[in-house]
Amino acid sequence: MSNVIDFTKTPVADFYGINSFSNSVMRERLPKNIYREIRAVQGGEKELSLEVAEVVAAAMREWAISKGASHYTHWFHPLTGLTAEKHDSFIAPTGDGKVIMEFSGKELVKGEPDASSFPSGGLRATFEARGYTAWDVTSPAFLKQDPTGTTLCIPTAFISYYGQALDKKVPLLKSIDALSKQAIRVLRALGNTKTKRVITSVGPEQEYFLVDKEYYDQRPDLMLTGRTVFGSMPAKGQEMEDHYFGAIKERVAGFMRELNTELWKVGIAAKTQHNEVAPNQFEIAPIFTNTTTAVDANQVVMETIKNVAHRHGMEGLLHEKPFAGVNGSGKHNNWSMDTDDGMNLFNPGADPASNAQFLLFVAAAIEAVDRYALLLRSSVATSGNEHRLGANEAPPAIVSIFLGGALTEIFDNITEGRSATHSQSGELIKLGVSSLPNLPKDVSDRNRTSPFAFTGNKFEFRMVGSAQSIATPNTYLNVSVAQVLSEFADKLEKATDKNEAIQSIIKESYSKHGKNKVVFNGNGYSDEWVREAERRGLPNVKNTVDSLTVLTSSETISLFETHKVFTKEEMESRYHIYLEKYSKQINIEAGVMINMARRYIFPAVTAFAGDLADNAASLSSIGANNAPQAKRAKHIADLVAELYDETAKLDATLTEAQSIEDAFAQAQAYSEKVRPAMDAVRARGDALEKLVAKDYWPFPGYEELLFKL
Repeated sequence: MSNVIDFTKTPVADFYGINSFSNSVMRERLPKNIYREIRAVQGGEKELSLEVAEVVAAAMREWAISKGASHYTHWFHPLTGLTAEKHDSFIAPTGDGKVIMEFSGKELVKGEPDASSFPSGGLRATFEARGYTAWDVTSPAFLKQDPTGTTLCIPTAFISYYGQALDKKVPLLKSIDALSKQAIRVLRALGNTKTKRVITSVGPEQEYFLVDKEYYDQRPDLMLTGRTVFGSMPAKGQEMEDHYFGAIKERVAGFMRELNTELWKVGIAAKTQHNEVAPNQFEIAPIFTNTTTAVDANQVVMETIKNVAHRHGMEGLLHEKPFAGVNGSGKHNNWSMDTDDGMNLFNPGADPASNAQFLLFVAAAIEAVDRYALLLRSSVATSGNEHRLGANEAPPAIVSIFLGGALTEIFDNITEGRSATHSQSGELIKLGVSSLPNLPKDVSDRNRTSPFAFTGNKFEFRMVGSAQSIATPNTYLNVSVAQVLSEFADKLEKATDKNEAIQSIIKESYSKHGKNKVVFNGNGYSDEWVREAERRGLPNVKNTVDSLTVLTSSETISLFETHKVFTKEEMESRYHIYLEKYSKQINIEAGVMINMARRYIFPAVTAFAGDLADNAASLSSIGANNAPQAKRAKHIADLVAELYDETAKLDATLTEAQSIEDAFAQAQAYSEKVRPAMDAVRARGDALEKLVAKDYWPFPGYEELLFKL
C-alpha cells in the first residue's frame, strides 16, 4: 500500500497532522469535560485518572482503526539513544471464534515491555525483566505507516519495576518541572501572579548526508559503523564552497518532498531545508515546539530520513563524521523558555518590567552555562561527536557563550556601575523604571563558532551531535538553569527593594560568570581563543571519556538530587552505560577496519602489485625502461608491509582493550590506544588507495559517495 501524498496536487493544509492524535483531534473527538481534564493534565495541574484514560483510549482506538491501524505500541526512548517499540494488536477474542477491537485506558496508560535487554548500567540484574511504560500526555500519539501496515505509536516514559528511570524521557520531564518550579518563583518575586507554568521549547536543526544505496552497500564500514574508517579525499572536496545553499539536485529534491510530506502528516512542522557545506550534506529544521514533543519529533525525523532515503535508492547518514576531511554533521538545539500565558522569557519586550525579567533570565542562563560547562560538555560526549568538536568546522570543545555586541555592552555597563547606555540608541537603562533600548530580534551578527549563542529570543546550543537524542542535552540544560534560578529566587524573596535586588543579582552574576569568563564574541576556531580560554579558567575537555567523569562528581549528583531529576544510582548507571557504549562503538569500528584491511585491501593491493611487477618484468625483457613501474611497485610493497604491521598492532591493541574489565579503564584504552592505532592503519590504507588502480580498489571511494546522487 502507498501512503505517499503528492502535496503539489493536495494542499498541505488538507493533510497536515492527519496522522497525529493532536490536541485539535482530541478536542473534536473527546467530550468537552474530558478534553479539559486532559489539558489540565498536560499543564501539570492534575493527575490522569483511569476514568479519563478510558474515554481517551476509546477515542484514540476508533481514530487509529479508522485510518487502518491494526496494532499499537508504547513508543519510548531507552538508553541506547534510539527508540523502542513492542507492537500489540487491538484484537480481543470473543469466545465464538471471532474477535473485537479493544484498547482500554489501562493499556493506554501503562505497558509492560521486557526491560532485561535494555542498558541499565547496573541498576538491575539481567534476569530481572519487568519494566513499565507510562503514557506521556505532553506529546501526541501518532500513526506510523509503511507498506506493511499502520501502527498507533503512543509516546511513553520507561521505568524499572522499582521506579528507576531506564530512559531519556523520564529525566527530561522531571527537568522541565524543576525549571518551571524555579522560574515561577522568580516570576512571583517580580510580581507576576498569572503565569502558572514555564515550559521549554526547542527547535532542533538536523544535519545529515545522503549517499547512493548501491555504493553504501559496498562499504562494510558505513553499514556497520555509520562512518568510513578508510577513504582518501578526492581532488575536489568542499573547498569551492559551491554546495552550501546551492541548487538542490532533482533526485534529492524528490527525497525532500516526500520527507516533508511524511513529517507533515504526523504534525511535525518541517519548515527549512537546504544543501549544507559538505557535498551531499543537507539540513532540515522544524518550527519550535515544546521540548518533549520536539524530542519525540526529532527521533521521528531521523528515522524518517532513513526510511524515505531507502525508497529513493539512497542511504541517510546521521553519523557526526561519516567522511574524514569534510565537514561533519551537528544538530543545533535552539532552546528557549516560555510561559503558559504566552511570554518568551528571552524576549526583551518594551516595558520596564520586561527589562528586568529579560536580563535576569539571560543572566541565569549565562551563569548556568559557566558553572555547569563540564556537565553540558558531557551531554554531547559521544564517539562520533569526538571527530567533530574542535575540528574547525564545528564549535570547539570549550563551552562559551556568544551574546553579541549590543547585549554584551548592556551587561558590561550594568556590571561596571555605569549608566547602562546602549550606544545604538543612547537611551538609559534603569531596571524596572525605564525601558530597555529596543533590541531587534537579530540584535547582532551570528557567530557559527560559538557553542552556545544568543540569537534574538533563544539560545542555540551548537555542540549536539547529529545522531544524538536531544533529550539529554536539554535535561542537563534545564536542571543547570533551574539551580541558578533557585538561587536568584532565594535572594529576590528576601529582598525589600526588588529593583535594587535585581540590579545586584545581575551585577554579581555577570561579573563572576559572564565578563572575562564564559562570554566570548570572537572566533572560537582560533588558537588565540584556546589560550585565552585557558587564561580565563574555562575547561577544554577534548575526548569523550574525560568528559563523562563529571557525571559521578559530588556536585553533579547533588544538583540532580536537589531537583529530583536523578538519584545517585541513576546518575552512576548512566556514567557506566555511556562508557560502555563508547567502548563498544570503537571496538566495532576497529574490528571493521581490521576486517576490511585483511579481507579486502590486502588481496586487492597484492593483485595489483603482482600485475604491476609482471608488467615491469615484461618491459625489462624487451629492453624497455621499467624503472617507473618498478619504483611504483616497490612503493606499494612498502606501504602494504606497513599496513600489515599496523593492522597487526591494532589487532593486538584491540585484544588488550577487550580484556580490561573496569569500564573507565577500558574506555580510556579505546580512546588513548585503540584510536591512535586505527589512525595509523588508516593512513597507510588511504595512501594505498591513491596508488592502486581504481578497478582494483575493493570499495567505492569518496568521489562516488560524495558526488554521485
